[in-house]
Amino acid sequence: MHNRALICESDLLGERFRRRQQDNRCTINTDTLIRNLAELHPGQPVVHLDHGVGRYVGLTTLEAGGIKAEYLILSYAGEDKLYVPVSSLHLISCYAGRADENAPLHKLGGDAWTRARQKAAEQVRDVAAELLDIYAQRAAKNGFSFQHNLKKYQLFCQTFPFETTPDQQQAINAVLSDMCKPLAMDRLVSGDVGFGKTEVAMRAAFLAVENGKQVAVLVPTTLLAQQHFDNFRDRFATWPIRIEMMSRFRSTKEQQQVLNAAANGKVNIIIGTHKLLQGDLCWRDLGLLIVDEEHRFGVRHKDRIKVMRSNVDILTLTATPIPRTLNMAMSGMRDLSIISTPPAHRLAVKTFVREYDSLIVREAILREVLRGGQVYYLYNDVENIEKAAQKLAKLVPEARIAIGHGQMRERNLERVMNDFNHQRFKVLVCTTIIETGIDIASANTIIIERADRFGLAQLHQLRGRVGRSHHQAYAYLLTPNPQQAMSDDAQKRLAAIASLEDLGDGFALATHDLEIRGAGEMLGEDQSGQMTTIGFSLYMELLESAVDALKNGREPSLEDLTSSHAEVELRMPILLPDDFVPDVNTRLSFYKRIASAKNSNDLEELKVELIDRFGVLPEPARNLLQNATLRQHAQTLGIKRIEGNEYGGFIEFGDNNCVDPGYLIGLLQSNPQVYRLDGPSKLKFMLDLRDRETRLKFTKNLLSTFLAHRVVLST
Repeated sequence: MHNRALICESDLLGERFRRRQQDNRCTINTDTLIRNLAELHPGQPVVHLDHGVGRYVGLTTLEAGGIKAEYLILSYAGEDKLYVPVSSLHLISCYAGRADENAPLHKLGGDAWTRARQKAAEQVRDVAAELLDIYAQRAAKNGFSFQHNLKKYQLFCQTFPFETTPDQQQAINAVLSDMCKPLAMDRLVSGDVGFGKTEVAMRAAFLAVENGKQVAVLVPTTLLAQQHFDNFRDRFATWPIRIEMMSRFRSTKEQQQVLNAAANGKVNIIIGTHKLLQGDLCWRDLGLLIVDEEHRFGVRHKDRIKVMRSNVDILTLTATPIPRTLNMAMSGMRDLSIISTPPAHRLAVKTFVREYDSLIVREAILREVLRGGQVYYLYNDVENIEKAAQKLAKLVPEARIAIGHGQMRERNLERVMNDFNHQRFKVLVCTTIIETGIDIASANTIIIERADRFGLAQLHQLRGRVGRSHHQAYAYLLTPNPQQAMSDDAQKRLAAIASLEDLGDGFALATHDLEIRGAGEMLGEDQSGQMTTIGFSLYMELLESAVDALKNGREPSLEDLTSSHAEVELRMPILLPDDFVPDVNTRLSFYKRIASAKNSNDLEELKVELIDRFGVLPEPARNLLQNATLRQHAQTLGIKRIEGNEYGGFIEFGDNNCVDPGYLIGLLQSNPQVYRLDGPSKLKFMLDLRDRETRLKFTKNLLSTFLAHRVVLST
């Protein structure tokens, strides 16, 4: 494989794309998105790059010729077993794409995996080409470079009543930095419900308006439009900025007045639902589009957003990014900022999954009401919601109850929500119309009837309606009786949301969603995706490899990925002894991190961490780290395999290695008693290497001289 480090990337577009990929990988570590090997449990599916999908059985220590090594045991179709040395864990990734029990296990030695991998690589090539095309269109169109008036901006920031969290400040800085660049921004800000995404949007809107640009804030529901409208007006109250709203809460005449004001440039910020995307809305000078919860919009609306994406700065806010959004961020198509730090004094919502029981409902409502709070009772069936409210009134006569749903007349719904906000009644029986953006600090209990009918992201959003203050909040997810009436996927969703109730777990929930629903096509609308056969992690590796190839003017091929992995076998113990790192999963995690380390700095940090946590490194652990260093050098040089033993060994070169042939010829001529060629691609060396330290030092020195005599490969 061509050595990427040696290729001079003169193509500015390619360099920008590469930097974006690297930046996003720093933000979303792959182990954050795909469950870390530290959480592997027996029976869990994993993917081996060369052999396909198998199940993890456990770790075992084997001894051969007096040399101990630790191996990962994988089980494949037909009960075949594969023993993977821990130094090769870079070839292993956790499988995500289907539920664990439905993972498509492969047979060792069969061609099904080879065909599946090849087919995926061909599909990835088209996705990579489309990705680069979209990015090229954006890069070719110069966006507006906003100017930052620091004095005015600081005055605006001073009116923010809270202290920004570190993550929130990083997201704000990233957004403002993007806006000040000449390229059109396309940034996704992901943060749990109530973590301060709206303030990021407001500061971006302030910068846009101060530069004479108009701002559109696109939201999925009428209630959220009203809430944002109220919040924006309060926040911008001391500034000469006109803010309007487009939603069904406004009459046709009022909406027409807003349309005229937008065309004449007399309105600075318009907040609205999909009405903002209608064809008769003409902007005088739109500079920023803020999209809240993009996944809530339909295909037609997303197509309209795509059209705007190439020449307007786009800021997308989400609590639980859908799989396709994760894909796009990972691939470098979209920039990503994550807000994972909760505001001060915020408590996690306690979540209970229970079969429906009227006593539980009554107790939950009374406890909230008696402490002065309010309750959402979610019943997502408009036809029978009146009956549900009457049943609830009989069950809890002590509480005042009202109804709110999307089919009510606009004014009636607005009045109900206003009354609830002012605590004129205690229980709101409602549909999912409250799903996004409703921010009522005194509502700290939510009861969701038939929670099994909701998606994971939706449940997370609904749970986020409570717990907006410093009071302990509760979420009751009620299921049918008996629970066997639920589908397997529904049970998994409820188990996932109950287990992930910590603040900032929205991103982890997106990963569970990825596993339960499928990864989703990168650019298409199919959420089931084409990644289920090879798993999300390997799919992303293939995509990155294909993007790199196209960017450098080469046709992508599967060999780009498979030929880049070097093997080093020096016949010495390389492991973390169990008396040094006793816990199996902790050892697995370190093995994976060492095998996946990209450079010497990564390995040095891991070495420091191991010493800090477990003490002085024993010899097998030192060997493991040295072996990883040699493998990094081998990959850089395009070497496929290095073998060393007591009396010599060999180096096998890949087809596109970058070792200087002239230097190799000189080496053979000057030391014929040590070096000779064995076929066209093997360099044998023969000398006394019985001492392991000598063997390591010789191999390291040889690779160092190769690195000093390498050639730059043309693309």
